[in-house]
Amino acid sequence: MSVQVDEIVFAFALSFLTISLIVLSIALIFLCRGKQPIKHEDDISSNYVKISAKSVSFSDIDVATDGFNPRRVIGKGRIGTTYIGVLAMGELVAVKGVHPWLVLSKASLGFQSTIKSLSLAQHCNIVPIMGFCEAPCERIILTEFVGTMSLEFYLHQNVDGVSLLDWTKRLKIAVGVARGLEYLHEKMAPQVVHGCIKPSNILVDVKFCAKLCDYGLSFLSLKQEKMGLLGYVDEEYWELGTQKGGGASKESDVYGFGVVLLKLLSGRTNEGGLLVGWVLPLIKDVKFSEFWDKRIQTPCNMKVLVKLAKVASTCVGNSRKTRPTISQIVSILDSLDFDLCE
Repeated sequence: MSVQVDEIVFAFALSFLTISLIVLSIALIFLCRGKQPIKHEDDISSNYVKISAKSVSFSDIDVATDGFNPRRVIGKGRIGTTYIGVLAMGELVAVKGVHPWLVLSKASLGFQSTIKSLSLAQHCNIVPIMGFCEAPCERIILTEFVGTMSLEFYLHQNVDGVSLLDWTKRLKIAVGVARGLEYLHEKMAPQVVHGCIKPSNILVDVKFCAKLCDYGLSFLSLKQEKMGLLGYVDEEYWELGTQKGGGASKESDVYGFGVVLLKLLSGRTNEGGLLVGWVLPLIKDVKFSEFWDKRIQTPCNMKVLVKLAKVASTCVGNSRKTRPTISQIVSILDSLDFDLCE
């Protein structure tokens, strides 16, 4: 009888010890997690290991876009038409179908390897590439669906009323664009040239965080095609075949960033690429008040806007050899006091 009691006591003790060890292990796991340092948003790009984009079948994309339904179109550009898609698991994505004539022109050679490389970009100011499709006469890119409009939309709504973007939001967007571009130029391996920095390629989320899209896609466009590029790339861009240094480059990206700054400061369009020619003389003659966006109340701290105007002039008023790098521009922007006292 005593042996049975001892066995019962031993079994009870063993069970209690096992349960205690399990509880202790769970507590230690949570304790260790709690002691891990909190990662800053900007650290994601350096510490997060991302797998390159996967191939998606054309049939799955066809279903996701409801047969490329025109009602799903959310954008059209020089490279292709973008649709909103819903994947099988309910995830929203942006689906960019490259124009058929670009596919047939063999501009899309190396499509799969290039998109896989670009998809490794991981930064808070970059729209992630999630997948791609390479089918007969089809080249399709899937990206994260940001869910809001482009900077072009925000700048040019309410032309005769109050702007959707005050000075503080515009400065935040400018810094975000610069940091995203710096990531592509200096921190990606291999380094990436965006190819066309302009407001329609800058998405703005609900927190007014700027996110660059369509980066690295210059290989898909025809070399001398000016549609969508005119006014956002420098004169050297068109010198292909005449001397080295033409085409898309880091320097042409910096030029485009300068144009974006001018649009943020003036609120004007860039039809025909005339914005630089109009604003640059005013900056040189220190006539800043003549091109500020009149829809926004003039801030008490004008030094920040004047500094931005001067940065823009160095981006668009110099040749490629003397143009600042995007890293130099980011350093200048980070040194500014953004308290505008609006």
